[in-house]
Amino acid sequence: MSLEARKIKFIQEFLKLQSEEVISRFEKILSNESKISSKRIFEPMTQDELNKRIDQSESDFRNNKFKNSSELLVKFQ
Repeated sequence: MSLEARKIKFIQEFLKLQSEEVISRFEKILSNESKISSKRIFEPMTQDELNKRIDQSESDFRNNKFKNSSELLVKFQ
């Protein structure tokens, strides 16, 4: 499915919504994404930066400093 078709399908489904709470959540998501997108400047990571990030991630994992997908889903529901 093309991006345009997905957008149209999303808008059609959005227009069917009746819950103010759900619409508010979508508004927050859209606002946050707009802020992030406007601030995003893509600069490639150096090999050294990538290796440091990998090392840090592996260390976090070994020290149980992570959240599993179930914990993340609870946060966003």
